Amino acid sequence: MQTKTVSLQDTLNQNLEQLAQQTGRSIDELIQEALELYLAQQAKPMPRSMGIGASGMKNLARRTEELLWTED
Repeated sequence: MQTKTVSLQDTLNQNLEQLAQQTGRSIDELIQEALELYLAQQAKPMPRSMGIGASGMKNLARRTEELLWTED
């Protein structure tokens, strides 16, 4: 295992210390778990279908009824 040094904002550090005390876990343990969860989430690829139906219309959601019921 390697050691890393990070700088935390005061509030984040206080919240981390408080959570460690409440849960009886070490700060190292909490940081390791948080990083593992974050990295696992980032590694998930976007579905290939994302953006496939992009219309380019910025107001599409507001105009659904109007657009659905217009005749060509």
